[in-house]
Amino acid sequence: MQRLEGKTALITGAARGLGAQIATRFAEAGARVIINDLNLSAAKATADRLGGEAVACDVSDSASVAAMFKTVDGMTDRLDILVNNAGISGMEGDNSARTRIAEMVEKIQAGETPDAPLGGLFTEVTDESWHRMIGVHLDGTFFCSREATARMMHAGGNILNLSSIMGTFGRPGGPAYCAAKAGILGLTRALAHELAPYQIRVNAIAPGWIHTDMTDPLAPMHPMLEAQTPLGRLGEPDDIAFAAVYLASDEAKFVTGQCLSPNGGWYMSQ
Repeated sequence: MQRLEGKTALITGAARGLGAQIATRFAEAGARVIINDLNLSAAKATADRLGGEAVACDVSDSASVAAMFKTVDGMTDRLDILVNNAGISGMEGDNSARTRIAEMVEKIQAGETPDAPLGGLFTEVTDESWHRMIGVHLDGTFFCSREATARMMHAGGNILNLSSIMGTFGRPGGPAYCAAKAGILGLTRALAHELAPYQIRVNAIAPGWIHTDMTDPLAPMHPMLEAQTPLGRLGEPDDIAFAAVYLASDEAKFVTGQCLSPNGGWYMSQ
């Protein structure tokens, strides 16, 4: 069944990882996909594989986002779906992350208390890293949603925001990431109320621990995370991608302002 037949979808941060898998399942469901990424050549590679188009921008920059949407306007006369997926972990370029995580896990397994949380102490978070995390996740979701809404108000549409269990539950060591993802949930609910009269649905997905290149540095922690998960495993990208297909389809036409959290039971209260 072509659940998204005739729909045009823009997916941010979709050259790889969860975004690429969401785009893949959207295309299989009949959608025309437009792949955004900061890296245009990477976006084109994914778009070419899926028979879609590619655009580049830094979602944390409102002028860059506005320019991207003007490019999208030249590609299509309709935008039905926006997936705000672009994000960062804060560990990009940190070649020592896996080693530090392995050392922390060894201490926990030995019954010792780690010197600091995984991402370091809250008092060590710099202004730059805080603003960068909020900028990519929360500002990016706002900027892209604002532009998409202006194009959906006369025909309806669907906005899907990627949050995280870190936004619903929180953990030490990542205050900026947790704050950004929690902010996305608040923004989702506010927009769902405001845009309902225009037949624009707004929902969120809060993934649990998923096997992606973003979580690869956490590999030493995977056995511990699996043990904490009632279903006994980490998720796969399709666990998120198929949830996105559902929320973007007419099967979810009475669903708005909600957060769907495929997390294997790691956190059960949304």
